[in-house]
Amino acid sequence: MTESGPGSTGTPTPRPAPGPRRRRLAIGCLGAVLIALVAAIGGFLWWAQPQPLLPEASAALASTPGTTFTEGSDGRLTWTPTSGASTVGLVLYTGGKVPPAAYAPAARAIAEQGHLVAIVPAPFNLAILASGAARAVIDDHPEVSFWAVGGHSLGGATAALFVDGNPGVADGLVLWASYSSADLADDGVLVSSSYGTLDAGVPSFTSPENVAKLGPAVVFTSIEGGNHEQMGWYTGQPNDPPATISREAQQDRIVAATSELLDALEEPPLP
Repeated sequence: MTESGPGSTGTPTPRPAPGPRRRRLAIGCLGAVLIALVAAIGGFLWWAQPQPLLPEASAALASTPGTTFTEGSDGRLTWTPTSGASTVGLVLYTGGKVPPAAYAPAARAIAEQGHLVAIVPAPFNLAILASGAARAVIDDHPEVSFWAVGGHSLGGATAALFVDGNPGVADGLVLWASYSSADLADDGVLVSSSYGTLDAGVPSFTSPENVAKLGPAVVFTSIEGGNHEQMGWYTGQPNDPPATISREAQQDRIVAATSELLDALEEPPLP
């Protein structure tokens, strides 16, 4: 074997090519990484399976004498009042892994009160992945003068982030079993916060720290005997205590509280 060094004219000996054992080891490592990646993707897709809808949800995807229902190519669900132009609108974000149709009965009932209501979809039904979706709805309806954004659980938190990131765009915030991680105390928005008393998240919805983030113009609606799942029309909510009131009764309270906020947006400010 020829060695190279100072004063040497020899040629360095080339390194030997990787042997079969090294190749098998590299292929094995690559295979393990691919298996782990496939398992992670499969696990996420399994986790992200949407919550099952109740029949009432799909039944509400229709027009009524008081509302016109449309479903956009992007999956947006909209109810427009038939009695004249609506000057107040509401954009709803969905709860985590909950399909938009789960909130169709409440959205349609609110629209029956004379307000345009749109529910926006999101990838994997995770509202946080489409936090800016409300802007497209607002831009598409210049006839609407006042807007509220809101949602259930993760959807409500996402709506609060929209308010914080788009100053002056929304006039109201609607929280269904949710709270704001952003400080909106100086944003000047009206806030409606509704929740069931049996919801495990009540300490977060009502903690002094989180309440302070909502500012002075907030109205709380505590629904005795209500839980988390009955904020919509779906089933399978994990770790949710059973409600002691009917879903219909809980929904009536949600619709009433939300409609009151929307009505207030139309009222002229006090002198």
